[in-house]
Formats: sequence, C-alpha cells, structure tokens
Amino acid sequence: MEHNHSDHNHEGHRYSHVPKITSLNKAFGVGIILNLTYVLIQIVIGLKINSLSLLSDAGHNFLDVAGLALAMLAFKLSKSKATEIYTYGWKKASILISLVNGVVLLISIGAIGYEAIFRFQNPQPLPGVMIAVIAGIGIIINGVSAFMFFRDKDQDINVKAAFLHLASDALVSLGLVAGGIIIYYTHLYWVDPLLSLIICGVIIVSTWNLLRDSLRLSLDGVPNGIELQKVKEVILNIEGVKGFHHLHIWAISTSQNALTGHLVVANEFSNDQVLVLKNKIKDELAHLSIQHVTLETEVKDCNNEDCGAG
Repeated sequence: MEHNHSDHNHEGHRYSHVPKITSLNKAFGVGIILNLTYVLIQIVIGLKINSLSLLSDAGHNFLDVAGLALAMLAFKLSKSKATEIYTYGWKKASILISLVNGVVLLISIGAIGYEAIFRFQNPQPLPGVMIAVIAGIGIIINGVSAFMFFRDKDQDINVKAAFLHLASDALVSLGLVAGGIIIYYTHLYWVDPLLSLIICGVIIVSTWNLLRDSLRLSLDGVPNGIELQKVKEVILNIEGVKGFHHLHIWAISTSQNALTGHLVVANEFSNDQVLVLKNKIKDELAHLSIQHVTLETEVKDCNNEDCGAG
C-alpha cells in the first residue's frame, strides 16, 4: 500500500460534536448596554461623592464592557470563512483578543492601586449609604449579565472570560455594599481605599488564568482540557492502528482545535480500509474536543525519520 498524504481536506471532520452557541449575540449586546449604563452611573456618583472605590470599580466595569465588546467581535470572527490568504479565516483572532483583554485588565491594576495607597494616607469623609445603594444596583446588573453567559461558559474561552469578569464584578459589588454599610456606621473612611485594593486582587485572580490560557494558545500549545497522552492512548487502542507519531495539537480558535499526525497501519490495508479507520479515529477525537483532524498514513513506523521521502 502506498503512503497516503492526501487527507488534508475537511471532509469527515466531525462538527456535530462542536457546541453551537446561538444566543450569544443577544447576550453580548444586552450585557454591554447594561454594564455601560452602570459604569456611567458609577462615574457620576463616584465623582460627586469622591469615592475611590466606586470610581475604581467603574474603571473595572468599563474594562469588562470593553472585554465584552472584544469577545463579541472575537465570536463573530470565529465564524469567518477561509480565504486564499487566511486559510482558517480569522478564527485565531479570538485567541489574540482574549490575550489583549487579559493584558489590559492587569495593566489597570497599577493606577487603581496607586490611588488607593494615596487615599490611605489622606482618607476623606464619604456617604456610606450612597456607596451601598450604587453597589447594590451593580450586584443585580452584573448578576443578570453573568447568568446570560453561564450556559455557554465552557464552550469558548472568551465566553468564559465574560462570565468570570461579570461574576467577579457581582462579588466586588457585594463587597462595596458591605463597605458602604461599615463606613456609614463606623466612619472608618479608609475602608474605601481598602476596597479598591481588594478590587485589584479580584482582577488579578480572575484574569491570571485567562491570560495564561490565552498565551499558551497564542503559542500553539495544547489547549486546556486536552491531554496529549490520552489522545495517543485513544488512537493506539483503535483496532487496526499499529503506531502513531508526529502528533501535534493546537487551537484554531477559542472553540475549535486541530490535530495532525502520522498513522501506521498494516501493509495489507486497502485504501477503503484506511478511510474507514481514519473516520473512526476522527469520531473518537471529536469526543475529545478535536474537530479538525489531518492524518498521514504509513505502513511502517518512521518515528522521527522523514517518511514522506521517496
């Protein structure tokens, strides 16, 4: 049997296992409108009462609005079709956008932290009730927005980022409510900058994993949730597979993954038998969240040699 190097089209790719996210455009749109409105309220009230915690949370929420807009753009780009120049379309842009989103969020910590330290040295009287009321509105808005992404949060890294940001915002708002009540009853005005520093911590925690995963995908690392050894075991346990090597797995977008490898089969296998075997492997890999599979077949195990020669 001749070496088969022609399995590079997308026929047989098992897209039926790719979750179809259909309601996200509406979720992104509603989330952006709700949170942008809340940001404007926080800025106006924060400037009026001179509350750093409200202003820093407004900055945090504004970055999340920008993140939602970028995530919506990434979601649309991930649906783009292939061209002669971009053979995967603009799918990879969703990974780049998630990386930029994470970097911008971390940069915002510096300005918030600097101002908070200054306020510790110069605490100013603040209306605790107003802080608590505005933060209470934030719990409702962020909670509703996060709920809209809950169902699809595990299907795409940008959707997960949107959910995590909004959920963490709801928790921050809860902390601000508590802080406002403490300020009202105790007049401990340094609680305001303390809450700002806590917000910085929340940003770091909620963003670090996103940044790490985005960087790994940008460098074509194995996507999170896929184990290289498990993939090898699944392939090698399929009847008819004699060996498998030159395995590469990477992310095409934040929701689609690809695999290439060299498949060793018995010499007596016909082309039809090889095709059946490849389709069986693709079906198994689809269950492991690998949708684009390109397999090169060989009749001997070349390991690190160039089997394509000759």
